[in-house]
Amino acid sequence: MISRNEVIETNKMIEHENLDVRTITMGISLLDCCAAEVDVLCENIYNKILRYAGNLVATGEAIERDFGVPIVNKRVAVTPIALVGGCACKTPADFVKIAKTLDRAAKAVGVNFLGGYSAIVSKGMTEADKNLILSIPEALACTERICSSVNVGSTKTGIDMDAVRLMGEVIKKTAYLTRENNSIGCAKLVVLCNAPDDNPFMAGAFHGVSEGDAVISVGVSGPGVVKTAIQKVRGENFELLCETIKKTAFKITRVGQLVAREASARLGVPFGIIDLSLAPTPAVGDSVAEILEEIGLESVGAPGTTAALAMLNDQVKKGGVMASGYVGGLSGAFIPVSEDQGMIDAVNRGALTIEKLEAMTCVCSVGLDMIAVAGDTPAATLSGIIADEAAIGMVNQKTTAVRVIPVYGKTVGESVEFGGLLGSAPVMPVNGYSPEAFINREGRIPAPIHSFKN
Repeated sequence: MISRNEVIETNKMIEHENLDVRTITMGISLLDCCAAEVDVLCENIYNKILRYAGNLVATGEAIERDFGVPIVNKRVAVTPIALVGGCACKTPADFVKIAKTLDRAAKAVGVNFLGGYSAIVSKGMTEADKNLILSIPEALACTERICSSVNVGSTKTGIDMDAVRLMGEVIKKTAYLTRENNSIGCAKLVVLCNAPDDNPFMAGAFHGVSEGDAVISVGVSGPGVVKTAIQKVRGENFELLCETIKKTAFKITRVGQLVAREASARLGVPFGIIDLSLAPTPAVGDSVAEILEEIGLESVGAPGTTAALAMLNDQVKKGGVMASGYVGGLSGAFIPVSEDQGMIDAVNRGALTIEKLEAMTCVCSVGLDMIAVAGDTPAATLSGIIADEAAIGMVNQKTTAVRVIPVYGKTVGESVEFGGLLGSAPVMPVNGYSPEAFINREGRIPAPIHSFKN
């Protein structure tokens, strides 16, 4: 039971501290849509998405009105399409047909993004996996709402370096094919290690094969709420600081749980998980970087940043698991550059580099996220960045990711505007020394010794 005081406190967080439910995401299994013919497969996919998600947006809007809780996005995630299309799709062009069908379905149900144009290739690629990956540039160029992800590694299997090399080339081609719109296709493409089956956040969301036929998951947010809370304990010891973050995360998660259970009941779809990640936006006061600075850093990127982020991430998780037994997904703190005004400011003042961001990814929820680099950055360099992040995830048994955007025609020092929640980003420099000979070795990096648990 939620008390009167909790309601009042929640209203204050919504009105003054940017608390929102960032997304309601319906996961839908498409495994029973498989067919031998592409056209039949596409029809099955379209019909199932409309059958399950037809009322998703209207239900989300009704919950917003009834409870006064802003729900920013309504989204759908589907089974990795490389698995669904393996029988019918013989070429990359066949997979592009599915991408167009998914985009049409997303528009029909009214969601802003649909995730799951994905392949899981942590140990090797099937022909279907490779064809889907090769289709990604065209698929993202000819659709509006499709998000794509490729999982190239895991702690259990190691890193598929053939896939890593290929993804550097795919990112470059995607940037070129969407060059008229600041290479925005790359903002809808993420390369992962240890991808979770139940992540409601884009661009990495897909409906894992371990999930049921359909599920409702919710991603909450609230960097502004956390910042406001820790302002009240400025200068106090770490014990009080940590307790304050935990208690605030508890309150945020309770809001998400309320929305998730209500959406589940109204849609007749099982409740999956709450992802309590602190997901920033370009809005003033809705920044993870500002939380770190409030903790005591002159600027995010200063010595001590990684330690502060590790503490923040851990306390958010501890507070969340007290509030809900169904915490999952990524859950922690996102550090996307373009989506966080505090991060943008730190880059512009020279305090934050890609190398420091990489160090921070050892302890945060995901990885190098929404980072713009020069359009002429070599594919091998992009693959090297992916390999580094995958290694961090593999060795540390955590999810890591790379969403990097080589903006066609842009150079270091310029800025690029993506719009909406994607924000804007300064074009950041990358190390100019080449990893090409390393990237061009064939095969995979074996799993670490601690992966052998049986």
